[in-house]
This record gives sequence, structure tokens and C-alpha cells, in this order.
Amino acid sequence: MKTVIGIPAYNEEKNIASILLRLKNISEHIIVCDDGSSDLTSEIAEKLGAIVVTHTKNLGYGAAIKTIFLKAQEINADALVTFDADGQHKIEDIDKILVPIKNNKADIVIGSRFLNDKQKISKYRKIGIKTITELTNITSGTKITDSQSGFRGYNRKTLENIKLTESGMGVSTEILIKAKKSNFKIIEVPIIVSYEGETSTHNSIIHGSSVIISTLKYVAMERPLTFYGIPGLVFLIIGVSFGLWAIQIFTNEGVLITNITLISMGGVILGMVMMITATILYSIISIAREKK
Repeated sequence: MKTVIGIPAYNEEKNIASILLRLKNISEHIIVCDDGSSDLTSEIAEKLGAIVVTHTKNLGYGAAIKTIFLKAQEINADALVTFDADGQHKIEDIDKILVPIKNNKADIVIGSRFLNDKQKISKYRKIGIKTITELTNITSGTKITDSQSGFRGYNRKTLENIKLTESGMGVSTEILIKAKKSNFKIIEVPIIVSYEGETSTHNSIIHGSSVIISTLKYVAMERPLTFYGIPGLVFLIIGVSFGLWAIQIFTNEGVLITNITLISMGGVILGMVMMITATILYSIISIAREKK
């Protein structure tokens, strides 16, 4: 089985050499996506024999993962393991990721920080990851413990069928949503991530915001009647209720209450717009699915 290791990297000249030297003992096929680095990341990776694909500017984590997916397909990978360049992941855990794929027991394998009792993780990070993971599970229908782990394995079928569009951190959620929709088997294995020195280059607030926006976008695309229709109906009910209230006051007292009337008009207009949007999007998406 041809195993490829993919590394998204941005200004990782301090870490990339030591990581590549150790990874070469596991696979001779290593892809480094230099996502617009301003340092020597590309030069170091090339000298150490990695396949380097360079973005002319920083496009984001998701764009790097997409490039790695495409390059892995191009070189006919049977399995791809994505591995961070910041030194957090343990190379000895790669075998844990690969075994279920080699044994045809999974299409996607996720290294989970929450399945290992020895994992040390700060309280704020744990709360953030679990919150995003729960949102991902609700959206995708999965039951995983660590939706934001970048340490993953993919088989050939996954690489060929999942087309990525997200450029930011939301790509991790996008993959899970599309994999679940395609009925791919997803399992998790325990790993340990090192947070010594806070090596992560991803801002937690930006990361969380990106994932939430990505998730909401897919909910809107997959369930437009739910995403737009239900809130639209609520606004419409509120608008009509305030409208009836305004009419009642006008009938009894001959006075038109401006605030109540404006709330009524706003609720009805917003509700109608959202419900029309839900109907149009549902129709467009249904036609697109039928054509497929």
C-alpha cells in the first residue's frame, strides 16, 4: 500500500527539518504544502526530499489540505495521513492511524485527544474543542470526540470522492459532513498531542469562528427549510401577533402605536423573506441533487 504523509506548513522552518527526517523512516512519499511562507520552509523541505507544493500567498489551512488531497491523488496514494508541521503530533502514533485503513475497517481515521487518559489539555482548549465537536456532530450526524484533530488518515476512496471547498479551519468539519453524507466509515483512535511551548500557530478565536461559520454554511445548504424556514415562520408569527395587537389598540383607542406597528411590519417582512429564501434554495438544491 502506497502511504503518503501530507503536511500543511506555514512559516515552519524551525520544525520542518526534524519532523521530515523522522517521517522519512515511515514513508518515502511526503507532501509538504507551503502555504505562502515567508521563511525557508519550502527550501528545507525540498532539500530533505519532500514533494513541495507552494502557494504564492497564504490561503489558509483548508486550502493547504485541499492541495495535499489533490497531490496525493496525482501520485496515486492508497492512503494519506495528514500531519501538523508544528511538532505537536507524535510520529509513533501514525501506525495507529494507518492500521484501520490497511485492514479496510475505516475510510477515515481521526486521532482523538479525548480517547487517551494521559492527554493533558488546558480547560479553555478542551471546552472550545468539545463545543465545536458537538456542533459538528449535530450538523453531520456523527458521534466523534475530536472533530478538529488535524491528525487523520484517509483511504483512496475518500481522496477521490470528497471535493474540498473550505479555505480556512472549517475544512475539518467540511470533510466530516461530506464523509457522513457519502456513508464513509469514520473511526477514532487515541493519540497524544504535545502542547509544550504552545506550538500551535492557529488563533483559537479565529479557529472557532471559522469552524462555526463553515458549519452554519453547510446547515444552510443541506437543510435550507430548517435553517431559513423555521426562523422565518417564527418572525412571521411575531409580526402577525404584533400587527393584531396594534389593530386592537387602534380599534379600542383610535391610536396607532408606532413601535408596535414597526415591529409588526419588520417581523412580517423578515419572515416572508426568509421563508421565500428557504423555498428557493430548497428547490435549487433539489434540482442539483437530481441532476447528480
